[in-house]
Amino acid sequence: MRREESDDSVQPVLAGVDTDEGWQTVLAAAACAEALDRGNEARTFALAGGPELKQVPVGHPDAAITWRPTSGWQQLLPSSDPPHALIDLYLPVCSATTARPITVGHLGQSLDGFIATHAGESQFVTGRANILHLHRMRALSDAIVVGAGTVAADDPQLTTRHVSGPNPLRVVLDPSRRLGDHYRVFTDDEAETLYVCGRSLARPGETHFGRARVVPAFDPSGALDVEELLRLLHARGCSRTFIEGGGVTVSMFLEAKGLDRLHIAIAALIIGNGRPAIRLAPPTSLGECQRPSYRVFRMGGDVLFDCDLRAEAPGEGDTGNGGGGSGEPPVTRII
Repeated sequence: MRREESDDSVQPVLAGVDTDEGWQTVLAAAACAEALDRGNEARTFALAGGPELKQVPVGHPDAAITWRPTSGWQQLLPSSDPPHALIDLYLPVCSATTARPITVGHLGQSLDGFIATHAGESQFVTGRANILHLHRMRALSDAIVVGAGTVAADDPQLTTRHVSGPNPLRVVLDPSRRLGDHYRVFTDDEAETLYVCGRSLARPGETHFGRARVVPAFDPSGALDVEELLRLLHARGCSRTFIEGGGVTVSMFLEAKGLDRLHIAIAALIIGNGRPAIRLAPPTSLGECQRPSYRVFRMGGDVLFDCDLRAEAPGEGDTGNGGGGSGEPPVTRII
């Protein structure tokens, strides 16, 4: 498809950039956020050519990102610079620290709002660029959380094998203990794994399920105290938590107000019926619905909405950061 026009509100995040300065800068920014937060000083850095950032004076021509003690990372590169979009997408996640942890949810869905067929087939609703995004998010996160349905349907490894960066702690939620211990997350040694199940279903003296450590946390009704789980992860030093799926798990965290950001990748695909994405208790009016601030990124053939769930809602008639202002045309062609 030939690109006719560009729009700064839709930023391209390209595949195949995981070894360049942009991704190295993102990894380095995430790695040093905690130390910078303790130092409580503003610092400015150039693009990272390796695992560490190079500090430069304020106003230096190579300045790429800056750390501000009260707000975290900000980018200084112009939007025309090739690494700009990738760095821009991930800096909010890189800004998380022990004092300001972040929890990000993600779903990849069809145009009609489904993440899989009724049979559970979900590979691949979204394209390769979004798969790389998942691996990048894993590399930036201290812990990754998935539900039992995701493990049963996909048998995922939940590692960062497609990008450079460390594997996160893997957390599997299985309130009814319907999973067997033969899935890869319970049998490999790629990363530490927690198996979170119902308290009444944890056997006396049981410590492990396969190679995963057992954590009883669900109450008898099958409900999870999201705040309790996040406190447990924070106590383990996990300042960045990624809720990768599926729809039930992400909806549970969203309903409990446990998410700071929500990534929704939309593919040009119509499933017709299947397993839904977000499902919450129905509101009584549109005025009660959440309309978060958002940014839009193009990922191959998919479109990613990065929603800031903690930001102040736009005014009536506004549609967030993507448009609606009086100085913008009502319709803009992107591709």
